[in-house]
Amino acid sequence: MFKSNLCMGALVWGMCSLLVMPLSPAFGENSQDTFHLSPKVVADFIHSVIQADRTLYTTHIVERLEGHKVVTAQEYWKQQKALPLPAQMLMLSGLQVKQEGTGLQFRLASLYPIYEKNGPTTDFEKVGLEAVAKDPSQPYTGVIQRGDRNFFKAIYADKAVSPACVNCHNGHILSSKHDYQLGDVMGGIVISFPLN
Repeated sequence: MFKSNLCMGALVWGMCSLLVMPLSPAFGENSQDTFHLSPKVVADFIHSVIQADRTLYTTHIVERLEGHKVVTAQEYWKQQKALPLPAQMLMLSGLQVKQEGTGLQFRLASLYPIYEKNGPTTDFEKVGLEAVAKDPSQPYTGVIQRGDRNFFKAIYADKAVSPACVNCHNGHILSSKHDYQLGDVMGGIVISFPLN
């Protein structure tokens, strides 16, 4: 299962690399007519794949296996021989993609994280998380600089898509917010990739 998500992450990056390359309409013929996809469109593509993968993992793996009492998803999944929580699976995929060295990064972040490391790490992320909490229909986007490179960064609203999300956050001893309901914005999916 984890291997499946790793393959999905590699597929996402490979697909997006092709999308930002200039292509001729005839795919390879010499032509001056080229087009580029905007970084926002590329970020939307990446987000849709991440969101679909997470939703399918939650509904077809976690909820199904828990419903049949085969195995549960637990925070300490390695020690308890359980499944990773959906949020953990997304974070694990993001770490694996980051290790590939392509520059693509994604993770979950929240203004009310269970663990401090999952809070906003920059002013951009703080403002972005506040923005998507107010209007979850639009991502918060911008260009940031890391070292001598420019990166496109987008924050998409992360909603509580299943009772497992709500129960985990509301019941966790380290959580600073205990009144989430299904469909609430719990934070954001932060995506960044190099522009040059």
